[in-house]
Amino acid sequence: MPLRDQFRPPVSNQVSWEEIHGMWPARIVLQLRTLLPKGYVAGPKIHAGSQVEIDVAAFEQDDAPRLRRSDQDGGAATAIWAPPEPTIAVETAIPDYDEYEVRIYDAERGRLLVAVIELVSPPNKDRAEKRNAFVSKCAALLQKGIAVSIVDVVTPRPFNLYAELLQFLGQSDPTLGDPRPHLYAVSCRWRPQDQRMLLQTWSHTLTLGQPLPTLPLWLAGKLAVPLDLEQSYEQTCHDLWLT
Repeated sequence: MPLRDQFRPPVSNQVSWEEIHGMWPARIVLQLRTLLPKGYVAGPKIHAGSQVEIDVAAFEQDDAPRLRRSDQDGGAATAIWAPPEPTIAVETAIPDYDEYEVRIYDAERGRLLVAVIELVSPPNKDRAEKRNAFVSKCAALLQKGIAVSIVDVVTPRPFNLYAELLQFLGQSDPTLGDPRPHLYAVSCRWRPQDQRMLLQTWSHTLTLGQPLPTLPLWLAGKLAVPLDLEQSYEQTCHDLWLT
């Protein structure tokens, strides 16, 4: 069955992208239950980023001058040291990004994280700081030897986070072409080979109306299982009454 555009009618009139993104990781976990070798386990992780409401009154009350007592001056009250004015003081917020992912662990090595499957959401792509946060997270995982798979079916925002990840690492993928596709699926890993560190990727361009590919899900140096995105995606659509 083909990849659908769940961000626009008529599909978006039947089911929201949040519902598909929320159920898809669980379907991938159920699929991996029959594929992962003994000792490996998988679990979904869902976190929808949100703006944190700040209690300004509480902060203002917190800023009230306080006194502390000194044991060396007979209990006399002394004022807390006042630091100089900040170099800058600007209103901002630390980006809180969406996470729709599956994490795979080696349970026999203390639940060691070995692979992560990231389902890109619209908020991951909507602003430069969100894209940077997503790319930095993936780069940090790769640096720790954790394989990363990225699946991007977000049609409204024409950015390629895989290409931005490669750019962050000082690399490029000539198979992407120009313009770079904004729908894609890729598996990446960074591993030692012949006394050097080698970045390996397996990328596929996704097309609406076409089936999704099967990616290699790397668990160790020479150990991988097939990640059949088409099967898990179709089961997710079926579960949500989407034909």
